[in-house]
Amino acid sequence: LPSLSLSPSPPSLTVALRCYEHKQYRNGLKFCKQILSNPKFAEHGETLAMKGLTLNCLGKKEEAYDLVRRGLRNDLRSHVCWHVYGLLQRSDKKYDEAIKCYRNALKWDKDNLQILRDLSLLQIQMRDLEGYRETRYQLLQLRPAQRASWIGYAIAYHLLEDYEMAAKIIEEFRKTQQTSPDKVDYEYSELLLYQNQVLREAGLYKEALEHLSNYEKQICDKLAVEETRGELLLKLERLEEATEVYRRLQERNPENWSYYHGLEKALKPSSVEERHKIYEDAWEKFPKGLVPRRLPLNFLSGEKFRECLDRYLRMNFSKGCPPVFTTLKSLYNDKEKVAIIEELVVGYETSLKSCRMFSQNDDGKEEPPTTLLWVQYFLAQHYDMIGQQTLALEYINAAIDSTPTLIELFLIKAKIYKHAGNIREAAQWMDEAQALDTADRFINSKCAKYMLKAGMIKEAEEMCSKFTREGASAVENLNEMQCMWFQTECALAYKAMNKFGEALKKCHEIERHFVEITDDQFDFHTYCMRKMTLRSYVDLLKLEDVLRQHPFYYKAAVTAIQIYLSLHDNPLTDDSKELQADTALLNSNLSDKELKKLRNKQRRAQKKAQLEEEKKNAEKEKQLKNQKKKKEDDDEEIGGPKEELVPDKLVKVENPLEEAVKFLMPLKHLVKDKIDTHLLAFEIYFRKEKYLLMLQSVKRALAIDPDHPWLHQCLVRFFKGVSESKELPEVVRTVLKQEITRLFGDSNAKSFNQAYLTKHSNSIPHRLAAAKMMVYLDSSTETKAAELATALDESLNNRTIQICTEVLECIRSGALGDCKEHVEAYRAECHKLYPYTLAFMPPGYEENTKIANGDVSTETEELANEM
Repeated sequence: LPSLSLSPSPPSLTVALRCYEHKQYRNGLKFCKQILSNPKFAEHGETLAMKGLTLNCLGKKEEAYDLVRRGLRNDLRSHVCWHVYGLLQRSDKKYDEAIKCYRNALKWDKDNLQILRDLSLLQIQMRDLEGYRETRYQLLQLRPAQRASWIGYAIAYHLLEDYEMAAKIIEEFRKTQQTSPDKVDYEYSELLLYQNQVLREAGLYKEALEHLSNYEKQICDKLAVEETRGELLLKLERLEEATEVYRRLQERNPENWSYYHGLEKALKPSSVEERHKIYEDAWEKFPKGLVPRRLPLNFLSGEKFRECLDRYLRMNFSKGCPPVFTTLKSLYNDKEKVAIIEELVVGYETSLKSCRMFSQNDDGKEEPPTTLLWVQYFLAQHYDMIGQQTLALEYINAAIDSTPTLIELFLIKAKIYKHAGNIREAAQWMDEAQALDTADRFINSKCAKYMLKAGMIKEAEEMCSKFTREGASAVENLNEMQCMWFQTECALAYKAMNKFGEALKKCHEIERHFVEITDDQFDFHTYCMRKMTLRSYVDLLKLEDVLRQHPFYYKAAVTAIQIYLSLHDNPLTDDSKELQADTALLNSNLSDKELKKLRNKQRRAQKKAQLEEEKKNAEKEKQLKNQKKKKEDDDEEIGGPKEELVPDKLVKVENPLEEAVKFLMPLKHLVKDKIDTHLLAFEIYFRKEKYLLMLQSVKRALAIDPDHPWLHQCLVRFFKGVSESKELPEVVRTVLKQEITRLFGDSNAKSFNQAYLTKHSNSIPHRLAAAKMMVYLDSSTETKAAELATALDESLNNRTIQICTEVLECIRSGALGDCKEHVEAYRAECHKLYPYTLAFMPPGYEENTKIANGDVSTETEELANEM
């Protein structure tokens, strides 16, 4: 907690301040009350402020603000009152307001160390680097003997990219440190490494190398010294010395990829043969090393590639290394290499079956039975990777038949089914894998993830509860632990089930995690300078600046934006949930009898879920009461409760587009390289009819991928919108027309769409985009559009399960016009191509499967059970 310094005031106030600093808030309130009950100090500003600050720590925010503002009115010249007001604003994350309060406090006490420290914390938190530098300079002047004063000032210059000045300040401070060359001092070692980092970032490589050599004995992290020396010698083109350094590093760890890359840069091989020689020498030196055998596979080709791959695979299969396929995955972009991999491994399998050797020409050394197992395991992954799921399943089933207790085999079988488009079957096999080792948290998490993808949310929660805290709900515990993979998958599962409120709750929970991570920096601003972990601290600050680039935030933000767009297009009413369910049923191609049966089943399930929810709420209420009682029993309670995220409230938001923009803004600043960011921005601005922002979005998207199918749809809608809009100001219309002409010539929306179709006539996703726009521009073209989109010729490119599923959904939803007669024919055609995919199964398939498995009783039995 930040401490306060008081001006002349009642003696009891000092005691109240001490109580606040020791978190004894109720005692502090007693002393404040004692002072204020004295008529002489009834309106004493600093006491009122102190009472308000104490109440704020007990979660009584409104009362706290009233008291602090009252105290401030009574004593506007008190630095304490302004400081307390700043602390209150800081606790509410109103950092800009808090900075203003601290500056006002400094007007009345300009050399107050505590206020200056608090101000510097907020300035670095808000990245007001110029202001931070000024504040740190004041602190250095006031406390030149303190280590933190010098370090803080140096970091300010470092972050402002004035590296030379930062290095000079650190050097001046280093001179004051009295340390023996033989003494082990970790903090001094960290200071030297930080100084070296600043010199490198300044481009002073020669000076950095000299610095490293001079102080090498006093640096504890010897590995960092060697790695840094290698980098610096490469920068300075001192290649012979760099070669020696990287050879030493190789001996220390022959499995580190970066050391081999460093050695390549130092030796500068002029041909593939010379480059390969580097790795051949490493093989001889480290005969058990895998990396010197793996890396040449990236640049070799033909017979040399085959020879090296053969040695690499034999070594791994004999030892039984499950991740061998993962290490070779990056080679699958090269069709020639894929063919060689397949030929070799299929040959191994044939030979191992017949004579238990890799090849008939081997010298007679027989392989153990497990070698064949790992070869089949590899082949299953190989065929899954190249999209031949039937063959992949044959190999994995053969492996399971021979060794039915190996968990990895069930994992791969689940993965194959997932890639084949049958996530339900995949989840079942992952559950089978989990049952083989219930104490394995990795398998447990994988199983939960697959269940979520299959829409089995309750089952996934139960699966996770095996490793969460006892006595607490698994979902709540995972939220406390910031388990974002679970929440992301939950959000996607709820979105797929049209439970938008629940999905939004998960997205907002993830957003809160990122806010918390940003706020958690506060603890490190002082800690890192005190502990001298300066390199890590600067890395932390740089990470926090781009925090929302993280895939977890990106997924959550995209999901939330898509939901808000859907809510804007189809606002939810009280009957909407039932309507959505009915629409989904009608689109599912079931007969009237099946529909009636399914509706009855859904009602029973809904009733059961309602009873479970009531039971769950009762248990939750009981837990909350116990927690509340526990909190009251504790001495103090810090901070107020967070606003609860209620799904029904989130889904009935007044302005969905404004909420979508909140999620979009970080993506626009930090994830500019992904085209989806700009296309989602377009979708929002299109609905808001902000044409200049639409233009900005499509221009940014065009710079990334001008032929993207989604971008094409956006452009056609943009053209049509500009030509048909009558409310555009003349200046805006002129700008838009100029830009459209500059980018696309004089073509109109129809001719632009036709040109796009002609250019990409052999690609299914592009044909689908063009077909949708044909119907959008002219509804009479729906027959032609449906023919275009539903073509499945082998000559067409980009034919995948995902795109075929999208086409089927477009036909069902009416995005290609009224052409539902094509649904069954297209589904049957896709089913022939992808026999395992759930989306292409015949109507009633799931129901029949459940009956066959004994999971579903007859309607009469269900009714009897319900009674």
